[in-house]
Parts: sequence; C-alpha cells; structure tokens
Amino acid sequence: MTTQIKLYEEISTLSQRMVNAAQANDWDRLVELERRVATLRNELIASDASLALSTPELLHKQGLIQQILEDDAEIRRHTEPWMERVRHFLGTQKPHPAASRATRHSASAQTDNPRTSREKST
Repeated sequence: MTTQIKLYEEISTLSQRMVNAAQANDWDRLVELERRVATLRNELIASDASLALSTPELLHKQGLIQQILEDDAEIRRHTEPWMERVRHFLGTQKPHPAASRATRHSASAQTDNPRTSREKST
C-alpha cells in the first residue's frame, strides 16, 4: 500500500478521535489532535502524489476522504455553537450590518448637524 494511502488512513483515524473529543467537549484534546492532523496533511502534500494508484486504492482513498469530510461536519456541529458562545462572551460578536449602519447614521447625523449640537448645549 502506498504511503499516500497510509497517510489518509492515519488522518481518518485521528479525525474520528477528533469527533470523540468534540462530542466530549474536550477542546484541549481536539486541538492536540488537529495539530497532529495538520502535520500529516503537510506530509501528504509533500508526498509523491504522481504515483499511480490502483483502482482498489483509489476507491479506498475516496472512502477515507469521504469519512474525513463526514467527521469534519460532525466536529463542526459541536465546535461552532461553542465558538459562538465564546465570541458572545468575549464581546467580539459583530453587530448586524443594518444595526451598525443605523447607529453610524444616527451618530453622524448628530455630529454633522450644528443645530442639533447647539440645541443640546442650550
């Protein structure tokens, strides 16, 4: 079996562990596993992809990639709500664009209108 297939198998194994970590809200473990996947991904990129794979190897590779993508969707299902809560907690949630425009328009109307400024000072 080619090195390329072995790398995909290792990534697939780690992606399943990432699903388990995400389901358990074990974010430290998830980050650790993601780092290991990134290392394998870099190895995969550097590997000789020009080597011809047999039909069974291509089918196996396709199945591994499909499983990795399914695992990724499951991981996101668990991490995205958590990330949204973190953004909200940290106050980095972006305001709705329409509300932002209304606030800017209101603020600029008050500072650009000398009459409004005079009325407030009297």
